[in-house]
Amino acid sequence: MVRHRSQVPGRGSQSGFTLIELIVVVTIIGILASVAVVQVRYATRKALEAALMHDLHEMRKAIDDFYADKQRFPSDLNELVPNYLRKIPLDPITKAADWEQVPNPETPDESSALTDTSGAPQGPGISDVKCPAPGQTLDGRPYSEL
Repeated sequence: MVRHRSQVPGRGSQSGFTLIELIVVVTIIGILASVAVVQVRYATRKALEAALMHDLHEMRKAIDDFYADKQRFPSDLNELVPNYLRKIPLDPITKAADWEQVPNPETPDESSALTDTSGAPQGPGISDVKCPAPGQTLDGRPYSEL
């Protein structure tokens, strides 16, 4: 006896997914993809901000080390190269070495006595460095206040 497909036991009249099931699956995949794209976009910015914080920390440490060795602040960042920094890093936000150099607030007694080991008079020097980039971090702090 020959059986036709419609007579095969245990088989329904149709197999496969319904349109509703496909729409639900595509919607879920779309939501997951949109969340992933947002996370990737912020991950790049977070990495730039982490690099900025690291560069600022290293330059401030180099300024402190310079002061500990010479009992004066460097006149500019280039004075830190090559003994304290290999090179002046580029600002990861602005992509340039355009750091804002904060001068040391000098007191009236120090202004006449600032000399280096060779006896050459020195200015107040820079005691800090800041990022000149406009805008703010992901957590709302201005770049200039880091």
